[in-house]
Amino acid sequence: MKKNILVVDDSALMRRLICDIINTDSTFQATDVCKDGLEAYERLKKTSYDAVVLDVNMPRMDGLELLGKLQQENIKATIIMVSTLTVKDADVTIRAMELGAIDFVTKPGNIIEAKGEDFKGSLLRVLKAVVRSDNAKNILSPSRPAAKPAAVKPIQPPKRPAGKGGRNLLVALACSTGGPKALQSVIPYLPANMDAPMVLVQHMPVGFTKSMADRLNEVSKITVKEAADGDALEKGCVYVAPGGKHMEIQRRPDGRHVVRLNDAPAIGGLRPCANVTYESLRTSGYDEIICVVLTGMGADGTGGILSLKQRKKIHVIAQDAQSCVVYGMPKAIAEAGAVDEVVPLTEVAQTIIKNVGVQ
Repeated sequence: MKKNILVVDDSALMRRLICDIINTDSTFQATDVCKDGLEAYERLKKTSYDAVVLDVNMPRMDGLELLGKLQQENIKATIIMVSTLTVKDADVTIRAMELGAIDFVTKPGNIIEAKGEDFKGSLLRVLKAVVRSDNAKNILSPSRPAAKPAAVKPIQPPKRPAGKGGRNLLVALACSTGGPKALQSVIPYLPANMDAPMVLVQHMPVGFTKSMADRLNEVSKITVKEAADGDALEKGCVYVAPGGKHMEIQRRPDGRHVVRLNDAPAIGGLRPCANVTYESLRTSGYDEIICVVLTGMGADGTGGILSLKQRKKIHVIAQDAQSCVVYGMPKAIAEAGAVDEVVPLTEVAQTIIKNVGVQ
């Protein structure tokens, strides 16, 4: 039986193009469309879909307003945003994912791009990943965005983790599909005096990583910033790999570590790629690296972590299948036999601090 997809866009041409793309895949059918959020809201109150492809900017009710209504009324839906590469849309898209949208695809700038293979491939790849997930609909929950969900366990950090007192530690986190929403249940729960820096790779295009970092910084005690070339890693700070750049960590002669960004080709379509970041840590001066792998499709991070393990002491924390939007990246590292702890999303922050402590 084909998966039923609802397409919501104020442009009749885009509705038609998106439906045509979805219908090229025999596992999907896209026959129902809505021209704005209000029409979609009325439809979703009565009809359940396997996924909804939702535009950001629309008259009467935009994508954010629709997500807010669905959340308030506990109407479950698997939402994929379609967003342009503008600063304004990046900010709105990050907010949309806080509100429960699963992922987004970049909206083509013109009709030629809309008919191109890149847009088609991106849309179908995301659809296939989220429709297969049993957890995707549960992500659109009635909890307020960026508020502290009651389910997240309170952190009681040890001053010095057992056996690790005085050691030089780093946290290296990777995530993809479902990541921006998942990070809202991790980063705001880390204390400002965490006894390690964190480097974070979330698969996103240029501009979106800055919006995500800025938003996380607003709601967190710990400092969060989009990484810049030459940034010296400081404890109590999270460095987010910028979209469109690979991020490596380089050890300086004085023993400090700095961010190095490069424009090397995308790896498996990914730039930033978590494997690049993990592999760069092989020559770092850290005594131990806490590797964290959250929700995401594919296997990015696994190769880099396995390579890192050959040279450094590591401790790997993976998100469990039940709390992942897409159980791909955590599954890959678990199947490689390299995971030390598997925990639900609500315990990830607590588990990080258990391993690194506070200053």
